[in-house]
Amino acid sequence: MTPSQKKIITTLSIIAFVLFLAVGLYAFQNYQVFAKQPLGPGLPFSELQLPPTWTPTVGTPAGMVTLVPTISIPGTNTPQPMCGGPYIMNIVAVGADSRSDNYQYGLSDAIRLVRVDFVTPKITVLEFPRDLWVKIPHIADNLNGIDEGKLNQAYLFGQPGDGFHYWDDPSAGPGLLSLTLNLNFGVQADHYVAVNMRTFVKIVNAVDGIDIDVKDKTMSHNTDLPVGINHLNGDQALKVARNRQEGGFQRANNQNIVLCALRKKIASPNVVTQIPELIESFRDNILTDFTPEQLTQLACLGTRMPTENIVFASFPEEIFTPTRHIPDVYGNNPNGTFIWDVDFNIIRDYVTRFHAGTWPEPKINIPTTEEETEVVCE
Repeated sequence: MTPSQKKIITTLSIIAFVLFLAVGLYAFQNYQVFAKQPLGPGLPFSELQLPPTWTPTVGTPAGMVTLVPTISIPGTNTPQPMCGGPYIMNIVAVGADSRSDNYQYGLSDAIRLVRVDFVTPKITVLEFPRDLWVKIPHIADNLNGIDEGKLNQAYLFGQPGDGFHYWDDPSAGPGLLSLTLNLNFGVQADHYVAVNMRTFVKIVNAVDGIDIDVKDKTMSHNTDLPVGINHLNGDQALKVARNRQEGGFQRANNQNIVLCALRKKIASPNVVTQIPELIESFRDNILTDFTPEQLTQLACLGTRMPTENIVFASFPEEIFTPTRHIPDVYGNNPNGTFIWDVDFNIIRDYVTRFHAGTWPEPKINIPTTEEETEVVCE
């Protein structure tokens, strides 16, 4: 090889290397842009009522409001959050009863407020009974002045299906439900995620099913499963989650058992490596305003989360009284509508403490009423 040829090859190699770096940098920048793009419309933060004692977390980007008590604003000596996440993230999670492949319709069959602590780390999940009679914003003009209904109807009234699209915000049902929770109970939400029944079945099947340990005959009756370890496919898991033989509170408990089992399966070594592919495969089948980057943060946190730091909480049953709202404002039932009667100020107090991370309290040896409302994943 002549000196001239060597110079030419060296020059071409340098050019090729520079081009490689340029293409790699461009691809990385494009990924960064993609990773930060929400997968759906964000919540209407401008309409959320913010209590005067709450302020955005330090360092939270504009438009991504994570609310924490003023006294808990992180300082310079505060441990940094794991996985690149915020200090606290609050999520409204919805399980819709629609069996179709789209999200045009559906009531919110399961309603949860999820508090994710990226510092401790800890995840606490609070169940809201769907049969609470609440004020629902933005519906009066479409319902002859009626501005109230069951909590689970707020999601339906916000969805884009014909006859129920009662407000025009892009966040649709999850946004209207979040506003309703905020208006009635002071719930502060940063993000939402909604899954319909068909997608839930597909998710369980995608991880090859879940295992539920039915410990006694009472639990067996509640879940229609024999005592012992039961391996469930998606349809069977959905049946357990929707079982309400013992009433709405027991159904919520059944849902928590299913969610614990699903979390355990997702965290298993043979599934955790598939999380990015699972997120990608279900991206178009779930309603959410998360970005791919935030989903990755949550997946990362899930792999580091001690099992005992995942807690499912419910309001104490004794604060609720079964009754009927008469007349049925929608004219469908002459006997009225079943609802839970409860002092909303009591619920607001629990929600405030939930947001602050002071309720539910850690388990102690002496059982208390509030302690009985907890389900800790095993």
